[in-house]
Amino acid sequence: MKPAARRGTVLCGAPTWQAGAPLWQRAPKRDAAGRPVADFMMIAPALKRRPAAEVQALIVRIQGVLRRYEPWVVFADFNLDLNVLWVSHRHRPGLGWELVGALRAVAPELRLVAQVPEVPG
Repeated sequence: MKPAARRGTVLCGAPTWQAGAPLWQRAPKRDAAGRPVADFMMIAPALKRRPAAEVQALIVRIQGVLRRYEPWVVFADFNLDLNVLWVSHRHRPGLGWELVGALRAVAPELRLVAQVPEVPG
């Protein structure tokens, strides 16, 4: 996984604070094997009003969760200007909810915005 990092965005690895293309152009639609990826979005309300040290600590906690799921997570983007976390992952039944739960366990302020329900198949 090579997560994006820009002023608006920081995730996994050392932040480099750079401008990036819009999320819809950067987020993958398929994994390396050509299979569609699943994704979800979370918000961190009022993040802009927090001290920089608290924001950095939140980023470190989120990075830790995403690193644990590195074989599954193919893209992660945390836009600090919009307070939006986007995660794209390979499909595995229940993985989306598992990731959301793991993220909320270390960052309870994160709120799930949208996720397509998994259809048994």
